[in-house]
Amino acid sequence: MSLKIIFEDDYLVCVGKPNNVLVHHAYHSRNVADETSLLQMIQTEIRIKTYPIHRLDRKTSGIILLAKQKEFVSKFQELFTQNSIQKTYYGVVRGFAPDEKTIDSPVKGRDAKVHKDALTNLKTLEKITLNIPVKPYDSSRYSLVELLPKTGRMHQLRVHTNKISHPLLGDAKYGDKNHDTMFHENFGWNNLFLHAGKLEFTHPFTTENLVLKASFPKDWIALFKEFNWNNPLI
Repeated sequence: MSLKIIFEDDYLVCVGKPNNVLVHHAYHSRNVADETSLLQMIQTEIRIKTYPIHRLDRKTSGIILLAKQKEFVSKFQELFTQNSIQKTYYGVVRGFAPDEKTIDSPVKGRDAKVHKDALTNLKTLEKITLNIPVKPYDSSRYSLVELLPKTGRMHQLRVHTNKISHPLLGDAKYGDKNHDTMFHENFGWNNLFLHAGKLEFTHPFTTENLVLKASFPKDWIALFKEFNWNNPLI
């Protein structure tokens, strides 16, 4: 698997993470021998050690920032904690999503006990009705949405889209199994349709204004062609 380097300088490496790849293994993880993490892929392919600045779910594809030295991490993380970085995600959801919507609904933290405030702005870019039945309906509807998270809670976008009854396609935890099965049987698409597409920020060391984009995986490209949807990253 060949990684795509989106941006690199003396402080930072930005790559596109494939679907179904862990950023790094948890301490004492049992599956270290079973699968290669993103950090291991970078070490093998780019031959440098890197330190993750933020997280992406295993199933989510897209843009991720990694520092070249451990002491650089905190400065980049401040961009996220101070909300001075614009994150743009794209998702394919069930049904016709609202044209625009602000989802302001608490999400459980990593300990799965305490709910924390979470805010996401959603905008619908494309819609389609397919003459393919999915129980209990004789047709199926889907939307391409742009998601701008203003907080960074675990599974925030997956939870929020489900909260408004428009779950993401390919989401086994929060999604709709009937629609996921239809996508697989009719198109061969199995991955989660959630992609971290773009990051916009001012580099904390060089003060350069950066707009970094991660191109879509092959399932997305096939979907855009099949549904005659515009690729929002072009």
